[in-house]
Amino acid sequence: MELLKKRKIAIVGSRHPNAYAKKITHKIANELAKREIVIVSGAAIGTDSIAHKAATPKNTIAVMANGLDIKYPAINAKLIESIEKEGLTLSSYKDGQKPRNYTFVQRNEIVVSLAQTLIVTYADEKSGTLTSIDYALKMGKKVYTIPHHLDDSLGTQKLLEEGKIHLIYNLEKFLNSFGEIKTKNDDLSNYLKTFPSYEEAVRKYKNRIFQLELEGEIKIENGYIKPV
Repeated sequence: MELLKKRKIAIVGSRHPNAYAKKITHKIANELAKREIVIVSGAAIGTDSIAHKAATPKNTIAVMANGLDIKYPAINAKLIESIEKEGLTLSSYKDGQKPRNYTFVQRNEIVVSLAQTLIVTYADEKSGTLTSIDYALKMGKKVYTIPHHLDDSLGTQKLLEEGKIHLIYNLEKFLNSFGEIKTKNDDLSNYLKTFPSYEEAVRKYKNRIFQLELEGEIKIENGYIKPV
């Protein structure tokens, strides 16, 4: 519950973003998390999942469109369980409530209401993500998106043309506007300086090792870990 007291940014988008949007979504969520900003999203496949994973479960809030006893979508069951254990899952519904069209809309409103700012990295012209943008604009919150080819993410392209949302021109400048990266001299950092074997490191730290590998923070050589 302590996550609710921290600075929060919502990241949402299409369930089927292109490769470019996936890459930028991961970078934004991961970099913001390093600045101790909590990432809020809706646990859906695609953009939501990427944002949750990049932030790491301990630094993310997942708002569900169903009762918390239901892991939906099923493909994200392990991700949702990890957020339950290390981060926070929220729902306005009682156990047993299955997801419906209206519950997704209400879920989107809660995601936006929890966050200071909304970032939409990809949205088609008739995407359900556009309801999140509508809520943010009604709440007076800024909405940001990223540049795309003219025939991609037509939902955000149209809103940019109408001047309703903001474009991230310089990603590093945008990220730094939220503060500097918080470095931690924790046990894992000290442990990695000993160049442990990959097998041993996974036994001790499991998901944190996988996350560092995904982020390119470590490399594996001859079965041993070396910081990049």
